[in-house]
Amino acid sequence: MRTAINTILASVIIVTVFAGCTKKEYGEKTESAAAGTLTDIVKLLPQSIKEINLRTETVMPRTFTKELAVPAKILANQDHEALVGSLVQGRVCRVFAKAGDYVKAGQDLMLVEGLEIGEIKAQFLTASANVDYHKANFERQKKLLEENIGSQKTYLEAQNELEKSIAEYSAQVNRIKTIHLSENEIISQKSQSSDNRDFGTLSIKSPISGVVVERNVVIGQSIDVSANAFKIVNLVNVWADGQIYEKDIDKVKENTKVVFISQEFPDDSFTGRISYIGPIIDEKTRTITIRAEFSNESGKLKPQMFGELKIPVSKADAFVVPAGALVKMDNADFVFVRKDNETFERTPIIIGQSQNEFVEIRSGLESGDVVVVNGSSYLKAEMLKATLGEGE
Repeated sequence: MRTAINTILASVIIVTVFAGCTKKEYGEKTESAAAGTLTDIVKLLPQSIKEINLRTETVMPRTFTKELAVPAKILANQDHEALVGSLVQGRVCRVFAKAGDYVKAGQDLMLVEGLEIGEIKAQFLTASANVDYHKANFERQKKLLEENIGSQKTYLEAQNELEKSIAEYSAQVNRIKTIHLSENEIISQKSQSSDNRDFGTLSIKSPISGVVVERNVVIGQSIDVSANAFKIVNLVNVWADGQIYEKDIDKVKENTKVVFISQEFPDDSFTGRISYIGPIIDEKTRTITIRAEFSNESGKLKPQMFGELKIPVSKADAFVVPAGALVKMDNADFVFVRKDNETFERTPIIIGQSQNEFVEIRSGLESGDVVVVNGSSYLKAEMLKATLGEGE
């Protein structure tokens, strides 16, 4: 009997001491649940609430945009790419650009020399001179005919020769334009070249502004019209290609505004529009290609960069909370719901999609619940302290 009474007294003393320690250590900030388990209730004094700037929001249904998340890869816009080569056969005598250089439209990339180049220029000059000669002769015959000195036959012959020379000249003009030469350029080269050594050369220019990503020529190399000497890419505008499943085809429309999130710049979002929806479904993957176009003035988006396209597909009413309200523990999500001025309850939730710093709540909350949106981390810390304290 005495042994039983002693045992009961010892148990009472242990419980009293434990309760006293709990009150002394946490009474100013928290009240907890059963010892050794994770408490769901956290209490804070008004002073603590003020110090941490705790804020809450009332949960209400809001219009939320459902999004389709599609893995995507950045590609160069083919409308802003150029392969550059020589338009005549020749030999490379100078190279002015290398890989990595930024070049402007019309800037010299290389100088090519060859017999064909000199012949084209010479034939143009000959045709130009013939026009001048036959025009002068025609004007002279016309004047003689008007003065009744010349003959009608000679006048008509001069007119015919002038027309023939003009036709030949037009053909030569078109020919020099095919190798990106102008009339004034050839005439200027002829007047400035005293020994005619530069007359047989052709300057190859960049057709667009951009970065040289390939250079495939060296000085002394023979080159013909089939060779690609340079590749120029302008990344001021890029594409993002992704694949969507056939079940989602009717959800995606051209010109829809989309957002691209890259793995390299997770805090940046790039806004563009869908510019292309493929006409063919892949037989094996049952997917279809979609393409979005993005302005890339910052230069951050680079070809072969991976990321995700977020495509809005529908709108619906849903419960949403700011992302800062969420607390994660053991791969589970929860929020703190305010029960009264000083009491907060840990509430497990299931989240959905995220959009513009807000997160969709699929279950766990009801309309009218008051959720902590600033101060959740502090409440979590207090909850853990209380739990650890009870277990000691």
